[in-house]
Amino acid sequence: MARIVVIGAGLTGLATALLLARDGHDVTVLERDPAEPDGDAESLWRNWERPGVSQFRLPHQMLAYWRRLMERELPEVIDEVERLGGRRINPIDTMPVALTGGIRAGDEDLRGMSARRPVLEGALSAVAARAQGVTVRRGARVAALVPAPPGVHGVPHVGGVVIDAGEKLSADLVVDAMGRNTSVDRMLGAIGARRPDEQAEELGFVYYCRQFRNNEPGSVPLTSGLIPYEGMSLLTIYGDADTYSLCFYVASNDRELRGLRDVDAWERALALFPNLGRLRSVSTPITGIQVMAGSPDRRRSFVVDGAPVVTGLVAVGDAVVRTNPSLGRGSATGLVQACTLRDVLRDVGPDRSDEFATRFAEAIEAVVGPLYRRTLAQDRNRMAEIQADIAGTPHRPTGATWQLQRALQRLVRMDADALRIYMRSALHIEPLDPAVFPATLRAKIEAVDDEAPPYPAGGPTRAQLLAAVADQPIRTVA
Repeated sequence: MARIVVIGAGLTGLATALLLARDGHDVTVLERDPAEPDGDAESLWRNWERPGVSQFRLPHQMLAYWRRLMERELPEVIDEVERLGGRRINPIDTMPVALTGGIRAGDEDLRGMSARRPVLEGALSAVAARAQGVTVRRGARVAALVPAPPGVHGVPHVGGVVIDAGEKLSADLVVDAMGRNTSVDRMLGAIGARRPDEQAEELGFVYYCRQFRNNEPGSVPLTSGLIPYEGMSLLTIYGDADTYSLCFYVASNDRELRGLRDVDAWERALALFPNLGRLRSVSTPITGIQVMAGSPDRRRSFVVDGAPVVTGLVAVGDAVVRTNPSLGRGSATGLVQACTLRDVLRDVGPDRSDEFATRFAEAIEAVVGPLYRRTLAQDRNRMAEIQADIAGTPHRPTGATWQLQRALQRLVRMDADALRIYMRSALHIEPLDPAVFPATLRAKIEAVDDEAPPYPAGGPTRAQLLAAVADQPIRTVA
């Protein structure tokens, strides 16, 4: 079996290490941050410092797809998350029966996992610490790649890494799991390798978030999800230990909403959502306003024009694919990449370096490529919709998938079939396929008025939101 070095002990890096070690590989994980996770959920949240992860204490969504993969591949991680206070949440259970029609077969697929990032990473770290074949070294920053004799086509080959202190670690395969801020391109340049091919599009989202603890969870339930309103969306995310997050998700060029970074303005805006009033009244804030700039949607490939730019090194997670965080697909996408790497290694050893690099790139494209393209299309359309709202101009959805998605969003509040189909797509379980819709639902979709705004009743207009942020008199929301 192979000696493998994984750079980065985040969610994807640790999951990759566990999967590969379970197949018999000898895996060393190198993490530049020195602090070890320790204690219960509150200790992890308050005390564990991870400066290398800028989003460490920002809201995280663990979609149903992530939960299903973890239950299948690494069930002990789910057990550890639950031991620390996380739990499996089914959004259907939080909705009125009048809306859902009651529990149905297949609803179990919709369960996600609720926990804050330090708790999730702490759970993975605890499992890795007792896993045979995994060594995690914290405070070990990788400074360079070790060049090895080139492959059969003269492609630069990586034979290990150099740690800051000068120590060299030999490896049959190096895995970049450093995330969105990976420094591997600089290291590749130092050994004469070309940069990976990169497609990136900056769509200009920004998030104003605040996290709370629900002091009466039994009496005041919370419905999670991303709901669009005029000129913005509101994102609700469960955490562990009865914590939750509320995020205003807006355009970064929307100057009039930049006041949301102020606590008082943020709270005035939240007061415009009557359905959240009771919940907010029994909740205690555990953070101030957390501002998160949406990173570009990005897709990278280490095979360019049919040939690898390097062998002996691959990348997984945000180092390869990064999408809009409001959709919560990053962790699930990283985990499926880790599973793909494990599966390709079963068929092609790293000693067949050129073939392995090509096969892995092909497999990742097959698994992740369609998801990336669907997500990018969704981001483009939602931003176009928001920009039209800001300008006060009509917006007609473009593209069949986006039109279908918007039609379903109008129907979810009145049709239980539409609700489940929409949620299965949103939770990364399966893409929308009208061919499998019930005939009655297809008829309802055809009857939807494309010109009508897709926003639910009970939320604020843009004018009301701007007035609240600016602390000006506003008309009462019906």
